[in-house]
Amino acid sequence: MLKKVRRKVVTAITKPFKKKGRKPPPPPPPTEPEPAPPSPASPSPPQSPTMSPPKRKHTQPFLFPQSQSVVLPDPSTFFSPNLLSSPLPTNSFFQNFVLKNGDQPEYIHPYLIKSAVSALTVCYPSQSHNSAFIYQIFNADLTISTLNNPNPNATHIISSFSDLSVTLDHPSSNLRFFLVRGSPFLTCNVMGNVALSISTVHAIIGFSSNASLTKYTIKLNNNQTWLLYASSPISLTHDISSITSGVFTGIIRIAALPDSDSRSEAILDRFSSCYPLSGDAIFNRPFCLEYKWEKRGWGDLLMLAHPLHLKLLSSGDCSLTVLDNFKYNSIDGELVGVVGDSWLLKSDPISVNWHSIKGVREETQEEIVNALIKDVEALSTTSISTTSSYFYGKLIARAARFAVIAEEVSYLDVVPAIKKFLKDTIEPWLDGTFGGNGFLYDPKWGGIVTKQGSLDSGADFGFGIYNDHHYHLGYFIYAISVLAKIDPFWGKKYRPQAYSMMADFMNLSRRADSSYPRLRCFDLWLLHSWAGGLTEFADGRNQESTSEAVSAYYSAALMGLAYGDTHLVAIGSTIAALEIQSAQTWWHVRENDALYGDEFTRENRVVGVLWANKRDSALWFAPPEWRECRLGIQELPLLPITEILFSDVEYAKELVEWTLPALAREGVGEGWKGFVYALEGIYDREGALAKIKQLTGYDDGNSLTNLLWWIHSRDDGEEMHERGGKLCWYSHYHH
Repeated sequence: MLKKVRRKVVTAITKPFKKKGRKPPPPPPPTEPEPAPPSPASPSPPQSPTMSPPKRKHTQPFLFPQSQSVVLPDPSTFFSPNLLSSPLPTNSFFQNFVLKNGDQPEYIHPYLIKSAVSALTVCYPSQSHNSAFIYQIFNADLTISTLNNPNPNATHIISSFSDLSVTLDHPSSNLRFFLVRGSPFLTCNVMGNVALSISTVHAIIGFSSNASLTKYTIKLNNNQTWLLYASSPISLTHDISSITSGVFTGIIRIAALPDSDSRSEAILDRFSSCYPLSGDAIFNRPFCLEYKWEKRGWGDLLMLAHPLHLKLLSSGDCSLTVLDNFKYNSIDGELVGVVGDSWLLKSDPISVNWHSIKGVREETQEEIVNALIKDVEALSTTSISTTSSYFYGKLIARAARFAVIAEEVSYLDVVPAIKKFLKDTIEPWLDGTFGGNGFLYDPKWGGIVTKQGSLDSGADFGFGIYNDHHYHLGYFIYAISVLAKIDPFWGKKYRPQAYSMMADFMNLSRRADSSYPRLRCFDLWLLHSWAGGLTEFADGRNQESTSEAVSAYYSAALMGLAYGDTHLVAIGSTIAALEIQSAQTWWHVRENDALYGDEFTRENRVVGVLWANKRDSALWFAPPEWRECRLGIQELPLLPITEILFSDVEYAKELVEWTLPALAREGVGEGWKGFVYALEGIYDREGALAKIKQLTGYDDGNSLTNLLWWIHSRDDGEEMHERGGKLCWYSHYHH
């Protein structure tokens, strides 16, 4: 039942990345002293160095002009006053808790959590499946509150948050909940002599305690069994659907018993005395991420790992124990027990390159150059009619591709014209002189918004309320990075603006005086990004285009290459690698996959929109039948990093063959066809090339030049190596 995974915590790190980690501030103290367990608390593990740049003299970073947004919500309703002076998260795993009434559930694995009217509800969700979507069903399995609450309609307060946790207070109830992702226990600090009330929408059909009154077993008529642990004796009584206690102060831990298995109950018993308060994710070195939890109580810490965690858990010298048979169900795959105070996750390395991995075949150079000349001649600033930050970003990134392709095929004659076009189109956004739109800085939440978005929440696809920031800014950063590469003097002049845009979604700092929140879009537990912004959704955050997310982090790494910033190269490459592996785990649906069940898997080769609590075959802009759009939105923009995202040739073939029949539908756009044919080129270069030559149009972020570059740099998929060897040349020479 138990499997040992050996893990080594690395403390010696390559010099450029070495810097002592900064520990985040602890949660504010409770109104009453936190009760201590019977034995001394385990000491917190020492901080590891973080992958940070060398210390430099602190200078005030560039900020765009301040916005007076009329569409952003007020964060002061739900955040503790001591947090309001710092940038706040806008795409986090607990975002619903701070929007509107704060009463929509969030999925904090393995439970759906809902907080409303001085009570917190926990649900161990079941799933509903069909061929179009999968979602988890919320039921109020257990609702925790207090009796005789003087202010029962009071809102909750976020008193602290970290990479892997959020602390949620109900001040009128004297309850504090430590919501730590991946904990099989819901942990509540009952502060100040209150009587608890626990209700359920089900019927209680079994209720018993141990002799010391520190553990209760609660059986419900929906076949669930819940276990309640207390740090000191607590007297509970019950009726058909509610449980009440006498006055109590201390720690309460509640866990669903998976499959009502006695072996699982023994594990929960064993680890019930050690609980996490918070958790941090630390970038120790390139392609590594370490989890560290602050814990209380005694004994070892039990947490749950999702499928990608299990794949990335490092082997080494120190012990982690994986409990193979201790599992919770989840829409993200089975969550498996792991015992240990810290984890080290190691991703396969990737090489971030300006050019294709294998290079363009010399005999195809002339065909690419001919298309390149025509595409560059057609560049015109006067023909740009869009003022949308998204579509404008795509246009300038498309032009930047011409410069990089020109370099790869050794035809530099077109570079001056490309450079002029990029300067003329990018500078107005950086200088604030672009007439139709522009970037502003929002001090309320801490981030970049657009002029249009600050007046209309629907403008720029919700950019003004922090939706899709990594998509929009990723395109700008790609274009800026290319221009900084071909014109270093220009790059130096606009480096402050460039770094400010990058930091909006790439900031790693935990400093209270930072201008941006930490990793705005990237989820350090699920290991992929979220969009959605400050919009309340019943199913939590969502993300549609994984490829645009990958492109954003890839572009940040390219910015590091352009500016000689090894730290940015390392961080951008690491997050891009994690985003890719998440896309391959949760968005790419292979024919023999078991993750999503037979019905959904049989009808889908790729997820449309992935939500925290749902998988949808539809897109925001297209129904499930428009398969070419689903393929395309998970592929664009076509870049060298796309080779790594679709490195599984067999899956690429499955996806294309699933999509091709949809191209016979009337009205299919030529731009979407181009992405299908590009992916087909991974395994059938000549067939795809013939189809591409027949296209009469291209996506606004794509071009004939880019498609020919892609096709002529394919290797027919015949050469594959284990563990990403094809994707990182150095992997041939190290273990």
